[in-house]
Amino acid sequence: MSVIVEGLARRFGTTAALDGVSLAVREGEFVALLGPSGSGKTTLLRVLAGLEPQEEGRVEIAGQEMAGVPARERGIGVVFQNYALFRHMNVFDNIAFGLSVLPRARRPRRAEMAERVRELLRLTQIPELERRWPDQLSGGERQRVALARALAIHPKLLLLDEPFGALDALVRREVRRWLRGLHDRLGITTLLVTHDQEEAMELADRVAVMERGRIAQFDTPAALLAGPTTPFVAGFVGEAARLEGRVAGGVLRFVQPGLPPLAVALPDGPASAFLHPRDVVAHPAPEGPLIRLARATAEGTARLVVELADGATLDAVAEPQGEWPQRQAACRLEITGAQVFAANGARGAAAPLRLAEVR
Repeated sequence: MSVIVEGLARRFGTTAALDGVSLAVREGEFVALLGPSGSGKTTLLRVLAGLEPQEEGRVEIAGQEMAGVPARERGIGVVFQNYALFRHMNVFDNIAFGLSVLPRARRPRRAEMAERVRELLRLTQIPELERRWPDQLSGGERQRVALARALAIHPKLLLLDEPFGALDALVRREVRRWLRGLHDRLGITTLLVTHDQEEAMELADRVAVMERGRIAQFDTPAALLAGPTTPFVAGFVGEAARLEGRVAGGVLRFVQPGLPPLAVALPDGPASAFLHPRDVVAHPAPEGPLIRLARATAEGTARLVVELADGATLDAVAEPQGEWPQRQAACRLEITGAQVFAANGARGAAAPLRLAEVR
Protein backbone atom coordinates (compact mmCIF):
# COMPACT_ATOMS: atom_id res chain seq x y z
CA MET A 1 0.00 0.00 0.00
CA SER A 2 1.57 3.29 -1.10
CA VAL A 3 1.06 6.57 0.77
CA ILE A 4 1.11 9.99 -0.89
CA VAL A 5 0.87 13.21 1.10
CA GLU A 6 0.84 16.57 -0.67
CA GLY A 7 0.81 20.03 0.97
CA LEU A 8 -0.68 18.77 4.23
CA ALA A 9 -1.49 21.40 6.87
CA ARG A 10 -2.86 21.13 10.41
CA ARG A 11 -3.00 23.94 12.94
CA PHE A 12 -3.76 24.13 16.64
CA GLY A 13 -4.73 27.73 17.28
CA THR A 14 -1.93 29.85 15.86
CA THR A 15 0.57 26.98 15.89
CA ALA A 16 1.20 25.11 12.64
CA ALA A 17 1.68 21.46 13.64
CA LEU A 18 1.97 20.54 9.95
CA ASP A 19 3.05 23.18 7.45
CA GLY A 20 2.85 22.03 3.83
CA VAL A 21 4.08 18.45 4.39
CA SER A 22 4.63 16.34 1.27
CA LEU A 23 5.73 12.73 1.40
CA ALA A 24 5.63 9.66 -0.85
CA VAL A 25 6.03 6.20 0.70
CA ARG A 26 6.44 3.18 -1.54
CA GLU A 27 4.46 -0.03 -1.09
CA GLY A 28 6.16 -2.35 1.39
CA GLU A 29 8.57 0.34 2.60
CA PHE A 30 9.53 0.92 6.24
CA VAL A 31 9.73 4.69 6.86
CA ALA A 32 10.64 6.47 10.09
CA LEU A 33 9.38 9.94 10.97
CA LEU A 34 12.22 11.35 13.07
CA GLY A 35 12.33 14.66 14.87
CA PRO A 36 12.33 16.45 18.21
CA SER A 37 9.21 16.95 20.30
CA GLY A 38 6.81 19.35 18.61
CA SER A 39 8.11 18.72 15.09
CA GLY A 40 4.74 17.35 13.88
CA LYS A 41 5.54 13.68 13.46
CA THR A 42 2.71 12.32 15.67
CA THR A 43 0.23 14.78 14.16
CA LEU A 44 1.15 13.52 10.69
CA LEU A 45 0.59 9.93 11.82
CA ARG A 46 -2.80 10.79 13.34
CA VAL A 47 -3.90 12.56 10.14
CA LEU A 48 -2.97 9.47 8.13
CA ALA A 49 -4.94 7.30 10.56
CA GLY A 50 -7.99 9.58 10.28
CA LEU A 51 -7.76 10.62 13.93
CA GLU A 52 -7.00 14.27 13.08
CA PRO A 53 -8.61 16.31 10.29
CA GLN A 54 -6.54 17.61 7.38
CA GLU A 55 -7.13 21.33 6.90
CA GLU A 56 -5.22 21.66 3.66
CA GLY A 57 -3.55 19.29 1.22
CA ARG A 58 -4.21 15.76 0.09
CA VAL A 59 -3.73 12.28 1.55
CA GLU A 60 -3.88 9.27 -0.74
CA ILE A 61 -3.53 5.71 0.55
CA ALA A 62 -3.37 2.82 -1.91
CA GLY A 63 -4.58 5.14 -4.65
CA GLN A 64 -7.66 6.28 -2.70
CA GLU A 65 -8.20 9.88 -1.60
CA MET A 66 -8.74 9.89 2.17
CA ALA A 67 -10.67 13.16 2.58
CA GLY A 68 -13.90 12.30 4.39
CA VAL A 69 -12.99 8.62 4.95
CA PRO A 70 -13.43 7.82 8.69
CA ALA A 71 -10.68 6.06 10.61
CA ARG A 72 -12.58 2.76 10.93
CA GLU A 73 -12.90 2.47 7.15
CA ARG A 74 -9.26 3.13 6.25
CA GLY A 75 -8.06 -0.40 7.03
CA ILE A 76 -5.01 0.89 8.90
CA GLY A 77 -3.35 -0.77 11.90
CA VAL A 78 -2.17 1.62 14.63
CA VAL A 79 0.04 0.94 17.66
CA PHE A 80 0.12 3.80 20.18
CA GLN A 81 2.90 4.73 22.58
CA ASN A 82 0.99 3.45 25.62
CA TYR A 83 -0.30 0.40 23.65
CA ALA A 84 -3.92 1.24 24.68
CA LEU A 85 -4.74 -2.33 25.69
CA PHE A 86 -8.16 -2.91 27.26
CA ARG A 87 -7.44 -3.83 30.87
CA HIS A 88 -10.80 -5.62 31.26
CA MET A 89 -9.99 -7.96 28.34
CA ASN A 90 -7.46 -10.76 28.26
CA VAL A 91 -4.83 -11.01 25.53
CA PHE A 92 -7.02 -13.13 23.25
CA ASP A 93 -9.94 -10.70 23.42
CA ASN A 94 -7.70 -7.66 23.00
CA ILE A 95 -6.35 -9.06 19.75
CA ALA A 96 -9.81 -10.12 18.57
CA PHE A 97 -11.35 -6.71 19.28
CA GLY A 98 -10.64 -5.18 15.87
CA LEU A 99 -12.23 -8.17 14.15
CA SER A 100 -15.27 -8.19 16.44
CA VAL A 101 -16.22 -4.58 15.60
CA LEU A 102 -15.98 -4.93 11.83
CA PRO A 103 -19.23 -4.38 9.91
CA ARG A 104 -21.33 -7.53 9.93
CA ALA A 105 -20.71 -8.21 6.24
CA ARG A 106 -16.93 -8.27 6.80
CA ARG A 107 -16.84 -9.75 10.28
CA PRO A 108 -15.39 -13.29 10.33
CA ARG A 109 -17.22 -16.14 12.01
CA ARG A 110 -16.25 -16.97 15.59
CA ALA A 111 -14.12 -19.98 14.58
CA GLU A 112 -12.31 -17.96 11.89
CA MET A 113 -11.71 -15.17 14.39
CA ALA A 114 -10.19 -17.57 16.92
CA GLU A 115 -7.97 -19.08 14.22
CA ARG A 116 -6.78 -15.60 13.18
CA VAL A 117 -6.00 -14.59 16.79
CA ARG A 118 -4.00 -17.76 17.45
CA GLU A 119 -2.15 -17.29 14.16
CA LEU A 120 -1.13 -13.81 15.32
CA LEU A 121 -0.13 -15.10 18.75
CA ARG A 122 2.22 -17.55 17.03
CA LEU A 123 3.48 -14.87 14.64
CA THR A 124 4.31 -12.50 17.49
CA GLN A 125 5.83 -15.39 19.49
CA ILE A 126 3.48 -15.17 22.50
CA PRO A 127 1.06 -18.13 22.07
CA GLU A 128 1.25 -18.96 25.80
CA LEU A 129 -0.14 -15.56 26.80
CA GLU A 130 -3.62 -15.71 25.28
CA ARG A 131 -5.42 -15.97 28.64
CA ARG A 132 -3.25 -13.44 30.49
CA TRP A 133 -4.47 -9.98 31.46
CA PRO A 134 -2.60 -6.81 30.43
CA ASP A 135 -1.49 -6.16 34.03
CA GLN A 136 0.23 -9.56 34.02
CA LEU A 137 2.43 -8.72 31.01
CA SER A 138 5.89 -7.22 30.73
CA GLY A 139 6.42 -4.12 28.59
CA GLY A 140 7.78 -6.17 25.69
CA GLU A 141 4.82 -8.56 25.87
CA ARG A 142 2.33 -5.68 25.87
CA GLN A 143 4.04 -4.23 22.83
CA ARG A 144 3.62 -7.54 20.97
CA VAL A 145 -0.04 -7.82 21.96
CA ALA A 146 -0.69 -4.28 20.70
CA LEU A 147 1.04 -5.13 17.43
CA ALA A 148 -0.94 -8.36 17.06
CA ARG A 149 -4.17 -6.43 17.60
CA ALA A 150 -3.17 -3.92 14.91
CA LEU A 151 -2.39 -6.77 12.49
CA ALA A 152 -5.64 -8.63 13.15
CA ILE A 153 -7.63 -6.71 10.53
CA HIS A 154 -5.09 -7.54 7.79
CA PRO A 155 -3.93 -3.94 7.35
CA LYS A 156 -1.81 -2.98 4.40
CA LEU A 157 -0.53 0.07 6.28
CA LEU A 158 0.86 -0.06 9.83
CA LEU A 159 1.38 3.12 11.88
CA LEU A 160 3.59 2.97 14.99
CA ASP A 161 3.63 5.93 17.38
CA GLU A 162 6.73 5.72 19.62
CA PRO A 163 5.98 2.04 20.33
CA PHE A 164 9.22 1.32 22.21
CA GLY A 165 9.21 4.30 24.57
CA ALA A 166 8.07 2.34 27.64
CA LEU A 167 10.68 -0.42 27.24
CA ASP A 168 14.12 -0.55 28.83
CA ALA A 169 17.13 -0.33 26.52
CA LEU A 170 17.85 -4.06 26.26
CA VAL A 171 14.23 -5.08 25.60
CA ARG A 172 13.78 -2.16 23.17
CA ARG A 173 16.71 -3.34 21.07
CA GLU A 174 15.44 -6.92 21.01
CA VAL A 175 11.84 -6.00 20.15
CA ARG A 176 12.67 -3.52 17.40
CA ARG A 177 14.92 -6.04 15.63
CA TRP A 178 12.15 -8.60 15.90
CA LEU A 179 9.73 -6.02 14.47
CA ARG A 180 11.95 -5.36 11.46
CA GLY A 181 12.12 -9.10 10.78
CA LEU A 182 8.33 -9.33 11.03
CA HIS A 183 7.97 -6.41 8.61
CA ASP A 184 10.22 -8.12 6.09
CA ARG A 185 8.19 -11.32 6.31
CA LEU A 186 4.78 -9.64 5.99
CA GLY A 187 5.70 -6.84 3.57
CA ILE A 188 3.35 -4.32 5.23
CA THR A 189 4.01 -0.66 4.48
CA THR A 190 5.07 0.76 7.86
CA LEU A 191 5.49 4.28 9.27
CA LEU A 192 7.24 4.65 12.61
CA VAL A 193 7.22 7.83 14.69
CA THR A 194 10.32 8.17 16.86
CA HIS A 195 12.70 10.71 18.36
CA ASP A 196 15.38 8.02 18.77
CA GLN A 197 17.98 8.32 16.01
CA GLU A 198 19.45 4.86 16.59
CA GLU A 199 15.98 3.35 16.29
CA ALA A 200 15.22 5.18 13.04
CA MET A 201 18.59 4.40 11.47
CA GLU A 202 18.44 0.71 12.37
CA LEU A 203 14.84 0.01 11.38
CA ALA A 204 13.93 2.24 8.44
CA ASP A 205 14.56 1.99 4.72
CA ARG A 206 14.20 5.78 4.59
CA VAL A 207 13.92 8.44 7.27
CA ALA A 208 11.89 11.66 7.08
CA VAL A 209 13.52 14.21 9.40
CA MET A 210 10.89 16.68 10.60
CA GLU A 211 11.43 20.23 11.82
CA ARG A 212 8.67 22.59 12.96
CA GLY A 213 5.91 20.91 11.00
CA ARG A 214 7.93 20.40 7.83
CA ILE A 215 10.03 17.62 6.35
CA ALA A 216 13.59 18.91 6.32
CA GLN A 217 15.00 15.88 4.46
CA PHE A 218 13.71 12.47 3.38
CA ASP A 219 16.44 9.99 2.53
CA THR A 220 18.17 6.75 3.42
CA PRO A 221 19.98 6.60 6.78
CA ALA A 222 23.37 6.50 5.03
CA ALA A 223 22.54 9.53 2.87
CA LEU A 224 21.33 11.54 5.89
CA LEU A 225 24.63 10.97 7.65
CA ALA A 226 26.82 11.52 4.61
CA GLY A 227 24.94 14.39 2.98
CA PRO A 228 22.63 16.43 5.22
CA THR A 229 20.99 19.17 3.17
CA THR A 230 20.29 21.67 5.97
CA PRO A 231 22.07 22.77 9.15
CA PHE A 232 19.17 21.39 11.20
CA VAL A 233 19.57 17.88 9.74
CA ALA A 234 23.36 18.06 10.10
CA GLY A 235 23.05 18.97 13.76
CA PHE A 236 20.17 16.66 14.66
CA VAL A 237 21.29 13.42 13.00
CA GLY A 238 24.34 11.57 14.23
CA GLU A 239 25.30 13.44 17.43
CA ALA A 240 27.11 16.15 15.49
CA ALA A 241 28.63 19.14 17.27
CA ARG A 242 28.22 22.58 15.72
CA LEU A 243 31.31 24.79 15.56
CA GLU A 244 31.48 28.27 14.11
CA GLY A 245 34.25 29.53 11.88
CA ARG A 246 35.12 31.61 8.87
CA VAL A 247 36.06 30.62 5.33
CA ALA A 248 38.77 32.58 3.53
CA GLY A 249 40.41 31.41 0.32
CA GLY A 250 38.97 27.91 0.60
CA VAL A 251 40.20 27.44 4.18
CA LEU A 252 37.88 27.17 7.18
CA ARG A 253 39.34 28.40 10.46
CA PHE A 254 37.42 27.81 13.65
CA VAL A 255 36.58 30.40 16.27
CA GLN A 256 37.68 28.00 19.01
CA PRO A 257 41.45 27.85 19.49
CA GLY A 258 43.30 24.54 19.28
CA LEU A 259 41.45 23.18 16.24
CA PRO A 260 43.18 22.65 12.91
CA PRO A 261 41.83 24.44 9.81
CA LEU A 262 40.03 22.53 7.06
CA ALA A 263 39.83 22.80 3.28
CA VAL A 264 36.33 23.52 1.97
CA ALA A 265 34.96 24.74 -1.36
CA LEU A 266 32.68 27.51 -0.08
CA PRO A 267 32.59 31.28 -0.57
CA ASP A 268 34.43 33.52 1.87
CA GLY A 269 32.49 34.44 4.98
CA PRO A 270 31.09 32.96 8.21
CA ALA A 271 30.27 29.26 8.24
CA SER A 272 29.04 26.52 10.57
CA ALA A 273 30.75 23.13 10.68
CA PHE A 274 29.10 19.95 11.97
CA LEU A 275 31.45 17.27 13.30
CA HIS A 276 30.49 13.76 14.37
CA PRO A 277 32.57 12.21 17.17
CA ARG A 278 34.23 9.89 14.64
CA ASP A 279 35.45 12.97 12.72
CA VAL A 280 37.56 14.18 15.66
CA VAL A 281 40.57 12.04 16.65
CA ALA A 282 42.56 12.79 19.80
CA HIS A 283 46.31 12.06 19.81
CA PRO A 284 48.58 12.24 22.88
CA ALA A 285 50.45 15.53 23.13
CA PRO A 286 52.48 17.44 25.74
CA GLU A 287 49.98 20.32 25.66
CA GLY A 288 46.65 21.20 24.11
CA PRO A 289 42.98 20.48 24.81
CA LEU A 290 42.29 18.37 27.91
CA ILE A 291 40.51 15.02 28.03
CA ARG A 292 37.74 15.40 30.59
CA LEU A 293 35.90 12.09 30.13
CA ALA A 294 36.74 8.76 28.51
CA ARG A 295 34.50 5.73 28.14
CA ALA A 296 34.84 2.40 26.40
CA THR A 297 32.53 1.41 23.55
CA ALA A 298 31.38 -2.05 22.54
CA GLU A 299 33.76 -1.83 19.57
CA GLY A 300 36.74 -1.52 21.90
CA THR A 301 37.45 2.12 21.10
CA ALA A 302 37.44 5.08 23.47
CA ARG A 303 34.86 7.89 23.22
CA LEU A 304 36.14 11.12 24.71
CA VAL A 305 34.88 14.49 25.85
CA VAL A 306 37.61 17.05 25.22
CA GLU A 307 37.68 20.56 26.69
CA LEU A 308 38.99 23.29 24.40
CA ALA A 309 40.91 26.36 25.53
CA ASP A 310 37.79 28.53 25.67
CA GLY A 311 35.94 26.04 27.89
CA ALA A 312 33.79 24.53 25.12
CA THR A 313 33.67 20.73 24.90
CA LEU A 314 33.82 18.43 21.90
CA ASP A 315 33.13 14.71 21.50
CA ALA A 316 36.01 12.77 19.96
CA VAL A 317 37.52 9.31 19.63
CA ALA A 318 40.97 8.20 20.72
CA GLU A 319 43.54 7.24 18.11
CA PRO A 320 43.01 3.53 17.34
CA GLN A 321 46.48 2.23 18.18
CA GLY A 322 47.27 4.51 21.10
CA GLU A 323 47.32 3.76 24.80
CA TRP A 324 44.08 4.12 26.76
CA PRO A 325 43.59 7.89 27.23
CA GLN A 326 43.83 9.30 30.73
CA ARG A 327 41.47 11.91 32.13
CA GLN A 328 43.00 15.39 32.43
CA ALA A 329 45.69 14.45 29.87
CA ALA A 330 46.49 16.91 27.08
CA CYS A 331 45.95 15.95 23.45
CA ARG A 332 46.22 17.13 19.86
CA LEU A 333 43.01 17.05 17.84
CA GLU A 334 42.86 15.85 14.25
CA ILE A 335 39.69 16.59 12.28
CA THR A 336 39.18 14.09 9.49
CA GLY A 337 36.11 15.71 7.92
CA ALA A 338 33.03 17.81 8.50
CA GLN A 339 29.84 19.05 6.87
CA VAL A 340 30.02 22.83 6.49
CA PHE A 341 27.25 25.33 5.71
CA ALA A 342 27.90 28.88 4.57
CA ALA A 343 25.71 31.77 5.70
CA ASN A 344 23.81 31.59 2.37
CA GLY A 345 22.91 27.92 2.97
CA ALA A 346 25.48 26.48 0.55
CA ARG A 347 26.90 23.16 1.75
CA GLY A 348 30.39 21.74 1.36
CA ALA A 349 32.27 18.74 2.70
CA ALA A 350 35.45 19.78 4.48
CA ALA A 351 38.70 17.81 4.47
CA PRO A 352 42.01 18.07 6.35
CA LEU A 353 44.59 20.51 5.00
CA ARG A 354 48.07 19.43 4.11
CA LEU A 355 50.69 21.40 6.00
CA ALA A 356 51.74 23.24 2.86
CA GLU A 357 48.14 24.45 2.33
CA VAL A 358 47.87 26.18 5.70
CA ARG A 359 48.48 29.88 5.30
